[in-house]
Amino acid sequence: MLQYLLLFLLLTAVHCTAEPSTRNSSKWSHYIQQYENAISLQGNTSHTYTCGGEYMGVLESDLGVWRERGGIKREEFIHAKSKGVHYQIVNGKLYREKDCLFSFRCKGVEHFILNIIEDLPNMELIINVFDYPKSHKYHSPLPVFSFSKTVHYWDIMYPAWTFWSGGPAVSVEPTGLGRWDLKRISITKSAKQWPWDKKKSLLFFRGSRTSSERDSLILLSRDKPHLVDAAYTKNQAWRSSKVILAFAYHCNAALILLTLQDTLNAPPADEVKLEEHCQYKYLVNFRGVAASFRFKHLFLCHSVVFHVGKEWIEFFYPALKPWIHYVPLTTDTVDIQDMIDFVKDNDDIAKSIAVRGFEFVWNNLRPEDVECYWKRLLIEYSKLLLWTVDKERDYSLIS
Repeated sequence: MLQYLLLFLLLTAVHCTAEPSTRNSSKWSHYIQQYENAISLQGNTSHTYTCGGEYMGVLESDLGVWRERGGIKREEFIHAKSKGVHYQIVNGKLYREKDCLFSFRCKGVEHFILNIIEDLPNMELIINVFDYPKSHKYHSPLPVFSFSKTVHYWDIMYPAWTFWSGGPAVSVEPTGLGRWDLKRISITKSAKQWPWDKKKSLLFFRGSRTSSERDSLILLSRDKPHLVDAAYTKNQAWRSSKVILAFAYHCNAALILLTLQDTLNAPPADEVKLEEHCQYKYLVNFRGVAASFRFKHLFLCHSVVFHVGKEWIEFFYPALKPWIHYVPLTTDTVDIQDMIDFVKDNDDIAKSIAVRGFEFVWNNLRPEDVECYWKRLLIEYSKLLLWTVDKERDYSLIS
């Protein structure tokens, strides 16, 4: 009789122990299925591509419209000249119109072109150094290069100037975000100080309110600080730096009001260096005015990147796959708390995504990959020009 009682107690204990795991698996079955499907479709994710090869689909797509039209006509190019900075490459030298509104952005572009100038044929191009793309699909395409776009634009994407210089200038990056080559080293060095098991199990964000899409996360952080540490810093956008200062000249109260609107009625938080993000397991990337410059940096922390929305992209975004390299979130972020709970309950899945995200960016978004993409992009673009380039007399030699 005693042996039957012991057997009953043993089976009961096993059942009670197993029940939370079964319930947990059922609760997250939708996300687990998405993860497993992504892994199955992706296959071997350890490839290292040569010469920006992973991004050739973007290049072919961006230039495809011009191939279908039989090339770029001179009159189409002239019509695009007002959309950006006019560059010419003539006999192995780079020339530019004298004025560039954002000099550090132009320098970020010129750095890569000068590195490959000896391999480039004669051509001329219009490079948009503003955040927003210029050639909307409501109209006929214009041959304009922009760093970011959505499917609603014809613009030809190029690697952003921030791979070298001209990124947002904040207190922790006073000269502006840039030097991807150095940031790769400094952020990965910081990541080694915060191995996975020592990271804080919080979703972390610091940034300005360049898009209202970020509001829900800030409000969630105030409501549930045990899940999220997110706050707005001082807005670096034109609305803060120009309009607010104009109001402040006349009325200090207006300055206070608009500043609080920028931070959802809270004092602005201090900026946090990207290297210091590595102490958190979960990092989030939102769009800014266009695609966010921070995205590529976050992967270097060996943390899980939560990426919000899929509309705004840079040239390398399509190569990064949801559930393989990052955790996808909808633009309205209604699923954000659920997703945080999921990665907390499934730490092994979270860690595997973090590892794959780091490995892809580290192996396939090296400075030499960026440079090689520039080279292939410009060579293929030059083949589409239907006129002979004549150097403008008053243009400046860039060296």
